[in-house]
Amino acid sequence: MTQETDLDALIRQRIRGLRVARGLSLDALAARCFLSPSTLSRIETGNRRIALDQLVPIARALGSTLDQLIEAPDDEDVVIRPRRDRRRGSTTWLLSRDRGTGGPTVAKMLFTPVRRSGPPELGVHPGRDWFTVLSGTVRLHLGERTILVQAGESAEFSTMVPHAIEAQDGPTEIITILDHDGERAHLQHDAAHES
Repeated sequence: MTQETDLDALIRQRIRGLRVARGLSLDALAARCFLSPSTLSRIETGNRRIALDQLVPIARALGSTLDQLIEAPDDEDVVIRPRRDRRRGSTTWLLSRDRGTGGPTVAKMLFTPVRRSGPPELGVHPGRDWFTVLSGTVRLHLGERTILVQAGESAEFSTMVPHAIEAQDGPTEIITILDHDGERAHLQHDAAHES
């Protein structure tokens, strides 16, 4: 099959899948998007060519968008690849997909102890950070304080306080939620030092 035919088949599957998931019959969806049930059936089964002017009302009637219906499949939509920052001893998996919306970013992070001379580099940015420790122990530096956060515990703090997160004795995993400023400060910093 050609790439165009593959995408056409995927669009048809998405339409039928969304219709079924929403509990809509062919008649109900057809009425919502001003098509006849037979036309909609032929679109879903591949017996009728899909026209762009039909996709917009179908997407709207399914509570979706045209972009979501016609989006080409890509492994990047499925596989979450780690980003490593060896200097800071961190690996990050971005769990949020819609990062351009300005909403919070959810990430899993793995910290390993790093050797360095002197204290860690503390960062400051507007907002608040939140994390929960999945395994290991986090050494959270907040200004002059150092707080140990154990597995199963969470921390939330103002990021206007100079801060850094490190592994205490061995590998440490966290799940973190960052606002837009936190994402820019922590995750784009990681990408700049990725190696």
